[in-house]
Amino acid sequence: MQTADPREIAKFNEQAHRWWDPDGPSRALHELNPQRVAFVRERMPLKGARVLDLGCGGGILTEALAAEGADVLGIDAAGEQIEIAKLHALESGSKAQYRHVDAEQLAAEMPGHFDAICCMEMLEHVEQPERILAACATLLKPGGQLFLSTINRNTRSFALAIVAAEHVLKLLPKGTHRHAMFIRPSELAAGLRQAGFELRTLEGLQYDPFRRKAWRNSDVGVNYLAHAEKVVAG
Repeated sequence: MQTADPREIAKFNEQAHRWWDPDGPSRALHELNPQRVAFVRERMPLKGARVLDLGCGGGILTEALAAEGADVLGIDAAGEQIEIAKLHALESGSKAQYRHVDAEQLAAEMPGHFDAICCMEMLEHVEQPERILAACATLLKPGGQLFLSTINRNTRSFALAIVAAEHVLKLLPKGTHRHAMFIRPSELAAGLRQAGFELRTLEGLQYDPFRRKAWRNSDVGVNYLAHAEKVVAG
């Protein structure tokens, strides 16, 4: 059974053709990306590391990780996004690799293969995020690193991530997010423990659309990043 919601896949397939447009529907991802990469780079050496970019979309983060020297595979359930990612990699000369495959399918094929997994802006688009976390645990080597970003669920995140971003400022297409699928840090921490991870770090990821600037701090009230490590048995 596929972990991704077909409605969510359809949304992202519709955006695929403009994924690499810095002024398009993925504009915020382009501007958040340097902070996402820095969050990972500060916590592990990327050169030569086997990294999975889970829910890679059109490859913005995937290509950036490859540019850091990582051996990166990007996967996504949205087939049109993967085609865009492959095409852009050919045009840019990136060594990033891509597959149109579900996380659980890949986990059955490649258990214990990866040093690290990045799963950014993805968990809030799946009905059962605990299944994604379980697949990540299977895919990672013992002691492997998991990097996540998602959105907190509260009144403030509804106002900023949905009302402001989708309806007022139109940074994202309407319907991009569903507030009920946002994940509180406490819920994420519990899911990580259940999947066999130890949470290491939480950081807020802030974004000013007017200055087109992103930064990190301790405020996890809306967008936030998490770093966890797969527990070594015994």
